[in-house]
Amino acid sequence: MGNGKFAARKCKRDSKNNRWRDVNYSRKQLGLDIKSDPLEGAPQGRGIVLEKVGVEAKQPNSAIRKCVRVQLIKNGRQVTAFAVGDGAINFIDEHDEVTIEGIGGRLGRSKGDIPGVRYQVTEVNNVSLREMVIGKKEKPRR
Repeated sequence: MGNGKFAARKCKRDSKNNRWRDVNYSRKQLGLDIKSDPLEGAPQGRGIVLEKVGVEAKQPNSAIRKCVRVQLIKNGRQVTAFAVGDGAINFIDEHDEVTIEGIGGRLGRSKGDIPGVRYQVTEVNNVSLREMVIGKKEKPRR
């Protein structure tokens, strides 16, 4: 670290170089979060349901959270998405087209007691899953 009357240029250059030691700065500059993100930076994505799965909740809770495996249309990647609502899994069948979005955990991670699940289902065949759960709309027959 330079010190003295005329060391401003060296201090500025050193601080620029040392920025790369910060993990958050370097990941942001290199775009690693967007590259590894299945949605590729988009807020929502569409996909096809491959199977229904039950994910066990983390300790100290004891439950089986109802989730679905989804293959994204845009890049073919597979993700697990949580079906929000009481009995919501009954409105989702295999080969349905669903819209998923981030589940809202901090830094894009999983939320609450569901391990490894970062996404939630919002629509099934272009009909809101929430409205189907509360009984306002019916699932369209294909």
